[in-house]
Amino acid sequence: MELTLEEAKKVVAGAEAKAAEIGVPMNIAVVDVGGNSMASERMDKAWLGSINIAINKGFTAVAFNMTTEDLGKASQPEQSLFGIHASNDGRLIIFGGGIPLRKNGVLVGAIGVSGGAVPEDIEVAEAGVKDFK
Repeated sequence: MELTLEEAKKVVAGAEAKAAEIGVPMNIAVVDVGGNSMASERMDKAWLGSINIAINKGFTAVAFNMTTEDLGKASQPEQSLFGIHASNDGRLIIFGGGIPLRKNGVLVGAIGVSGGAVPEDIEVAEAGVKDFK
């Protein structure tokens, strides 16, 4: 199973609609199961600094097959994955906004969203995932 470009664009569109609804310009990225960019978008006035964060949230979610929010919880001091953010050439993002994409339970890619407060990033990413299913 694989993620198609058409599906990736649908995920981006769903996330963009939610970002517009809440009035926060976002950077939205979809990566394949190898963490490679398939589709990305920088909404008007979205922060330039968030472009790579969105891509890397997608990479992180697919690389560990979990949300970046969950990885963040497991990587706090005294937790089993503390310090993991320093691996992978600093590419890992350990706060919310990255969510795996699955087809019939099989990992096929991930969405990464950045540009708002973390809860807004999560909300927008979840809207993209909803449109994928």
